[in-house]
Amino acid sequence: MNPVPTTRSSARLSSSAVPPDQVLFGYSDAMAEVRSWAEKIANTNIPVLLCGEGGTGKEVMARWIHSRSGFSQGEFIKVNCAAIPGNLLESELFGYEKGAFTGAHVCKPGRVELANNGTLFLDEIADLEMSLQSKILHFLQDGRFSRIGGESDRAVNVRVICATNKDLQQEIVAGNFRSDLYYRINVVRFRLPQLRERKQDIPVLAEYFRTMHGEHFGIESIPLSAEMIEYLQNSNWPGNIRELSNGMARHVLIGPEAAVGQTITSGRTTIRSHVKTAVGEVPLKRIAKAAIRELERNVILDSLRAHQWNRRKTAAALQISYRALIYKIRDAGLTSRRPVRVSTRPLERPLSQR
Repeated sequence: MNPVPTTRSSARLSSSAVPPDQVLFGYSDAMAEVRSWAEKIANTNIPVLLCGEGGTGKEVMARWIHSRSGFSQGEFIKVNCAAIPGNLLESELFGYEKGAFTGAHVCKPGRVELANNGTLFLDEIADLEMSLQSKILHFLQDGRFSRIGGESDRAVNVRVICATNKDLQQEIVAGNFRSDLYYRINVVRFRLPQLRERKQDIPVLAEYFRTMHGEHFGIESIPLSAEMIEYLQNSNWPGNIRELSNGMARHVLIGPEAAVGQTITSGRTTIRSHVKTAVGEVPLKRIAKAAIRELERNVILDSLRAHQWNRRKTAAALQISYRALIYKIRDAGLTSRRPVRVSTRPLERPLSQR
């Protein structure tokens, strides 16, 4: 296996970074075809549709295509169509003129305009409302649009990449997506495989994430052992690459690999022995799910203890929302270990004794 770069500049993988090619594409047959097509169309201006389950790396692939295109000097502008309410999404996309509606005190350019000479990434495009689908279609046809409240059209030169985790053809049949928009954005279509379809890439991905999270947290973690790699490659990974990244963050936070192996099962056994004893008795998917759940529970518990059960500090340290932490604490059955304050006030006598 080729060595994975571990420098600070290359060891970060976030929504604004692109990992090295050997990490992004790996060495599996499933990704070899994706890479071949991506290299052929990267430097063109044709629309690209990225499909696949959540966590398979659609945004990272979009950024890779952008970085190798003629639009790489421009901005990469992401729009999450599912995260912005429909009544606000139009103004976010196309902007508005001063006085266009109540509260529009100044002119505001939209993200389409900000992406001029760059790439516009429309994530979760299947969640666009039908009225907006029509406006997006007209924009894609001639590259022209108008701000809300504007009287003239504006022209931009934008590379458009769309992504979805839904079957758009089924959405068309259900009446939720326009067929003409589908054929406009589906010039080149990539399906990013699930992580369980590219298990031979897991070692290089896991090592990359281990290094990345180690630098992020300022922790020098022990390299992954053969036993750990065996466990990772035999896991189901319903959350795909995102779940693997989270798993490596837990590995780094816990410390040595031995600690990770011990927290995976309640019997304080190693990963290898746990897998061997379960063969023929429990489905592997159930083993992986239970192991990950137990590992997450122990990571949360360790972090809570490290922060004296301050849940807000714990949520910040684990990089999850406070609400998500509360849910996980309840789901794991964790209770506060903080000392109980005992009142020193004298008890009042019952009324019958007064």
